Amino acid sequence: MKILILNAGSSSLKFQLMETDSRRIAAKGMVERIGIEGSVIKQTAGDKIYKNEQPMKDHDEAIAAMMRALTHTELGALKDMGEIAAVGHRVLHGGEKFSASVIINEAVIEAIRENIPLGPLHNPANLMGILACRRIMPDTPQVAVFDTSFHQTMPKKAYLYGIPTEYYKRLKIRRYGFHGTSHRYVSARVCQFLGINPIGTRIITCHLGNGSSLAAVVDGKCVDTSMGLTPLEGVLMGTRSGSLDPAVVQFIANSEGLTCDAVLDILNKKSGLIGVSGVSSDMRDIDAAADSGNEDAIVARDMLAYSIKKYIGAYAAAMGGVDVLVFTAGIGENNWALRRRVMEDMEWLGVKMDFSKNDCLRAQECVISADDSRVKVVVIPTDEEMVIASDTLELVHCIDKNTDADYNDPRFRLG
Repeated sequence: MKILILNAGSSSLKFQLMETDSRRIAAKGMVERIGIEGSVIKQTAGDKIYKNEQPMKDHDEAIAAMMRALTHTELGALKDMGEIAAVGHRVLHGGEKFSASVIINEAVIEAIRENIPLGPLHNPANLMGILACRRIMPDTPQVAVFDTSFHQTMPKKAYLYGIPTEYYKRLKIRRYGFHGTSHRYVSARVCQFLGINPIGTRIITCHLGNGSSLAAVVDGKCVDTSMGLTPLEGVLMGTRSGSLDPAVVQFIANSEGLTCDAVLDILNKKSGLIGVSGVSSDMRDIDAAADSGNEDAIVARDMLAYSIKKYIGAYAAAMGGVDVLVFTAGIGENNWALRRRVMEDMEWLGVKMDFSKNDCLRAQECVISADDSRVKVVVIPTDEEMVIASDTLELVHCIDKNTDADYNDPRFRLG
């Protein structure tokens, strides 16, 4: 069965065509500069490369261009779009309404629309992709997979903020968390990899990329996570500040004559690694600058490792210990030097590292702790697209069998 996976941005559309039986990516690509001069689509299908520059004023035209690329006689991966069994959409914010993936209907569309204030940059774009697909592929089932749904198992003591309760009840201000598909995948996959039962297992997952978050997972369910109402909270990131004293916003605004929105723009886009180092938001550039003696880059690198280490310690305390620690995503999978900095001097936690396994390891499933370490430290490359595809496949099967799907079932589905 072929599943189309879409991730729509305000001016972009990423797509993958996955064959679920073999888990093979038959094609993947991106439409860039939607609604902007210079629109272009790029696609790879095996060793075949398709590229076309053409005006695309909206997501309808972008999806039509994607369909032409996928069904291109020589460079495509499909004979026709009828081969696609379903479309899985990545949606940033599901609020409190969704604790699992769902078949998209009018009620789901309205709920995504209602959550636009919580995800003002992403939810409108996600919705545009969904509506465009419905218009162009009206008979193809569609599924929404939410970044926030995995974290809906957090208890109130973890997701509420210390502000007047009326703001939660009226405005739904709380910690939601993000990167849920990644945390869900790696927390399940590491148990399969180690041959252990998720039930009774305490796991800390470290999704480290340009945007980074950690999650505490007990019995396969999230009990805490570092990102909050928005993806700004948590550890230091590429361009995001991470957690800070809220009074910093007021102080900068008053001192510089800026609005609150302007300061938040700085905290989201000009802070983090690039703000502290003055070099780059890319960890590879930070490492190069730090290794050449740039003091600000050294401090930025140290701040990142220190903030990750603090969250690991906090989550170990919150769970009453930890059994497995997982590194994933671009930096977590590939930057062995950062993993080393985070895991040095962690013997108190029950970790005994074997740095000969860690050093130079990139993007491979591997246990990097010593064989006799009480806490297993593991690198697991994430596969968020597989989560989207497997959820989509399962829900479509539920439709085919005319059965009632339990959309609140938190089990991980590998298809």
